[in-house]
Amino acid sequence: QVQLVESGGGLVQAGGSLRLSCAASGITVSTNAMGWYRQAPGKRRELVALIRSGGGGTSYADSVKGRFTISRDNAKNTIYLQMNSLKLEDTAVYLCTSYTYWGQGTQVTVSS
Repeated sequence: QVQLVESGGGLVQAGGSLRLSCAASGITVSTNAMGWYRQAPGKRRELVALIRSGGGGTSYADSVKGRFTISRDNAKNTIYLQMNSLKLEDTAVYLCTSYTYWGQGTQVTVSS
């Protein structure tokens, strides 16, 4: 049974930082492309960042480039999203995916 469990969301002031985690079981994150998506109320789900299998090349949405970093810990079978310089518009539910399976999401709220 595959599970992706996100954690690390919360309420943060604009300009602050959060680190999201996605602990995987039933799959191996190093052999799967893994992504972080987000969905704000009334908006479409959008890709935030992805990390490719194997070598771990990364890609980011233009809106988060230079502020967010996706990474992977193979020993812990976990991926992370380090989010710095958070903006009000980053407020959303953040979801982890292996592109076959999805986690339940973690809420990130950025306040002014």
